[in-house]
Amino acid sequence: MSKAATESLTGTPLTIYSEDENMFRASVREFAEGELRPRVEQMDEAGKLDASLVKQLFDLGLMSVETPEEYSGAGASFFTAIIGVEELSRVDPSVGVLMDVQNTLVNNALIRWGNTEQKRKYLPQLATSKVGAYALSEAGSGSDAFAMQTKAVDKGDHFVLNGQKLWITNGNEAEIFVVFANAKPEEGYRGITAFLVEKSFEGFAVGKKENKLGIRASSTTEIVLDNCRVPKENVLGEFGKGYKVSIETLNEGRIGIGAQMIGLARGALEAALNYTAERQQFGKSINQFQAVQFQLAEMATDLEAARLMVYNAARLKDAGLPFVKEAAMAKLTSSRVAERVASKAIELYGGYGYVKDYPVEKYWRDSKIGAIYEGTSNMQLQTIAKLIIGK
Repeated sequence: MSKAATESLTGTPLTIYSEDENMFRASVREFAEGELRPRVEQMDEAGKLDASLVKQLFDLGLMSVETPEEYSGAGASFFTAIIGVEELSRVDPSVGVLMDVQNTLVNNALIRWGNTEQKRKYLPQLATSKVGAYALSEAGSGSDAFAMQTKAVDKGDHFVLNGQKLWITNGNEAEIFVVFANAKPEEGYRGITAFLVEKSFEGFAVGKKENKLGIRASSTTEIVLDNCRVPKENVLGEFGKGYKVSIETLNEGRIGIGAQMIGLARGALEAALNYTAERQQFGKSINQFQAVQFQLAEMATDLEAARLMVYNAARLKDAGLPFVKEAAMAKLTSSRVAERVASKAIELYGGYGYVKDYPVEKYWRDSKIGAIYEGTSNMQLQTIAKLIIGK
């Protein structure tokens, strides 16, 4: 694709971004094109991330974008992290979600809720070498997250956790987990508490890895807690306020998933633009036919609308303004746009779009998860409805 055509997909004029943000975007794109793209197909087939890529993400500072410099992080903005997730997801959403979970869920939870000692201990590890994961969901606790059955029992100087967590992104790679368990089941959701759990803790085990439709290189696993001993000093936030930690962290995480989805949609649209410029039918490139042009125009318009919604939510978050409604709208819209754009890209490729020799079938497979994790589309609609109605 020409430089002009590529820049036309970066959204609104570049003057709305700071010089640092533009430089950051360019560096992440260079890494994604040079190091990530050659590995995408093999990682998808193997269903596993290349370990050398994970190390490079740390070396480039992509795993600790918002983490303060005193804890070995970049000390940049939430919006900067969103740019990184978008650029990685443009090439491979599996790697995009690895960065997303690390930054918008795990690091953010620690930055906001961790005490001084927890920050000193864990943030430098998460910034330099250790992957994090967020363990909330269970077999009977999905959209109804507070129906969790994992229990925590106070044993004086430590807690003992028992239960099973499912759908844990980064499960195989992670060494530090934010785990939610109910320490006072009789008090319902007011007993839910967040814990910082290390993979090496006694009684902790990573279980089955799911064999998924899309984002196959991203590990999604179960976690088994069998009399897992967690030091009392590893309670994250206030005891019994885990519900608050989870809700407020996931509100931010939804913007990250929005960034993953718009990055994916950009990758699919760019692939379609390239292919329709090269594919010859009836003596000319198929992008010369008005029917094809109109489809590309619709895809680009949908993408631009979704990108602006994601960016708006991120800017609101950075400004300390209310953003929950905007985050829900951004995730809802971007997941729909990603699926729609990827599907249309397959159709524009024709038969070639349906085979693995070309990239668009993977974009479509990867897009489907956007409507499911970190709050299904129905849950986003519920959130939006409550906030606009005022109930």
